Amino acid sequence: MTLWLISVLVFVTTQALGDPARAILGRSATPDRLAALRERLHLDQPPLERYLSWLGGLLRGDLGTSLAAQEPVSTLIGARVANSSVLVAVSAVLIIPLAFLLALVAARRHGRVTDHAVQVGMLAVAALPEFVIGILLVAMFSTTVFRWLPSVSMSASVSGAPPWADPLSMILPVATLALAVVPYVSRILRASLIEVLESDYVEMARLKGVPERLAVRRHALSNAIVPGIQVTALQLAWLAGGVVVVEYLFQYPGIGVSLVDAVRNRDIPVIQALALLIAAIYVVVNLIADALTILVTPRLRTATR
Repeated sequence: MTLWLISVLVFVTTQALGDPARAILGRSATPDRLAALRERLHLDQPPLERYLSWLGGLLRGDLGTSLAAQEPVSTLIGARVANSSVLVAVSAVLIIPLAFLLALVAARRHGRVTDHAVQVGMLAVAALPEFVIGILLVAMFSTTVFRWLPSVSMSASVSGAPPWADPLSMILPVATLALAVVPYVSRILRASLIEVLESDYVEMARLKGVPERLAVRRHALSNAIVPGIQVTALQLAWLAGGVVVVEYLFQYPGIGVSLVDAVRNRDIPVIQALALLIAAIYVVVNLIADALTILVTPRLRTATR
């Protein structure tokens, strides 16, 4: 139901991008050529009929045909989706343990210098948009200060090779996404861990002589993990849309560059497919987070029986 409502919203909003036929032929196109192209692209049909035709194609796995490239959308964006998936997966592998580690260090030293230093650093990074973080990393490691890393992934775009064939070109995009997400996850986890560490049952475990590390691992983490799962899921889902800016900044050959090009060319089928794909990732990741929350919470497992 959620995806269906999103499909309606995507279809309605993409109609506001203008006339694709005029965008393809240019402003100097004659009325006869515009009419012929609209008929060939089925743009002369009523909006409801076009929506039902598009929705039927989606259910059959047909994403339509690109208006600009005149090839199937699935073929056009297939490799780009794979490239973005790898970028998000590598970023998630870095984000999750780093956020949990920073949260644990800050929570165990709550109120001390280490905690304050971590919180100030995380707040400062969280205040920066991802494109600003990316520009600063490029200035630091690619142009002004050091010249250790490539600033763009143009080699992969030109040669057609996957970006991971040149691991150095992925370092800055991955670092940008990690720095954009880690502060939010770690701050929520820290607050949850502090609340659990100050609870009665953890204090009782300490009074019984349970070592601090064991009390944190066995009693605190298991109860603080639920908010961590939810906020991690939200941030990982955000990566599906957040990669658009980062990929365009670093010219990474993923869905971000494809989406920007599609909007520029008024390529409505590509825009619709990518927007619906990003929305589907949000829905699926949140569904997985809800399932994990039930699995790690005995009280919720009992309530579902």
